[in-house]
Amino acid sequence: MGFFIFEREKMGLQKSQNKQYNAGNQSKSVSKRLDSLDALRGFDMFLIIGGTYLISTFIDAMNWTSLGWLTAQFKHVPWHGLTFEDVIFPLFLFMVGVSMVYSIASSRKKGLSDQDIYIKAFKRMLLLSVLGIIYKNRPLHFDLEEIRFVSVLGRIGVTGFIGTLIVMNTNIRGQIYWLAGLLIFYWLSMLFIPVPGYGAGDLSQEGNLAGFIDRIIVPGRLKDGNFDELGYFEHIPSIGLVLMGALAAHILRKEIIDIKKVTYLGIIGAGCILGGIIWNFHFPINKHLWSSSFIMVTGGISFLFLALFYQIIDVWGFKKWSFVFKIIGLNSIFIYLASALIDFRYTSNYLFNGFFEMAGEDGKRFLLQLSVLLLEVGLLYFLYKKRIFFKV
Repeated sequence: MGFFIFEREKMGLQKSQNKQYNAGNQSKSVSKRLDSLDALRGFDMFLIIGGTYLISTFIDAMNWTSLGWLTAQFKHVPWHGLTFEDVIFPLFLFMVGVSMVYSIASSRKKGLSDQDIYIKAFKRMLLLSVLGIIYKNRPLHFDLEEIRFVSVLGRIGVTGFIGTLIVMNTNIRGQIYWLAGLLIFYWLSMLFIPVPGYGAGDLSQEGNLAGFIDRIIVPGRLKDGNFDELGYFEHIPSIGLVLMGALAAHILRKEIIDIKKVTYLGIIGAGCILGGIIWNFHFPINKHLWSSSFIMVTGGISFLFLALFYQIIDVWGFKKWSFVFKIIGLNSIFIYLASALIDFRYTSNYLFNGFFEMAGEDGKRFLLQLSVLLLEVGLLYFLYKKRIFFKV
């Protein structure tokens, strides 16, 4: 938490001191850090900034028509339903909750008061909201009626702040009550509060309660004119994903053997998925509405992803394969913004277009996307080597 700043780790004045520092003090800090969380965050951000498109273009370039079912998973569903693409952002919100618990514990250990932590979380929410507005309104303008005020970063900030308030003022049982209460409240509201002209329980884009409320309370422009999946009312169930992440963090911080931690994460994840599938029969899984069943299923999948990464990286110690994901995860918000504000595609075309032209249309799309990601990862690697990490 905190301001959007960069931190450059000071490694000493001489190379010999660097080596001594790395072998000593740094090893202690690494042992305290959840490497699997950095890697999973980086994996998720890799998908967000173009990883899924890279896979799709590769399949097209290889003319593997039999894998059409896989490329279909990298597109959002039109309304009800679920694909892998729909899980990517919920997974990031889940990790916000995991990081939040560790951050709160670290802040308290440093002697920060609860008020200090609240202020940091509040400033973080405001900063992310502003950055989100800049991201969603490129090029930046000041026509208030045409500005889209809601954003991915704004949702991260708001849900993170509210999640912080809940976690700091309740025990684990209380957080479970909050999780259940938010999802049940949203479900009952969406199904039983009537919308003028449509009645109660209308889950269409035009007639759902969330869209109706957002049209009243959200300033500026909604994404689809009459509806925006990042609207304020949809923040309510989204907080549930942050709380699920917090519960996962509580499990990981418990003084129990690792196999129990992984088992608990796996059982809870499977249970959430099953519960969401059952709930789907009455409140359909819908990423646009952030339905309670959608939260349950994607939260459950997030538990399983975390269990898998934790087992492989932190328990078995297989870390080298995840290095690229780690350097992305350490600067995740930075590269999310940079991918929009820096024209990596133009640079790639400028440098390599001659090679792209020799690969055919499908091959060109794949090579272009690959070069864009390589440039982005190259920038992140440079920052990593310089020990520069942007934090929000």
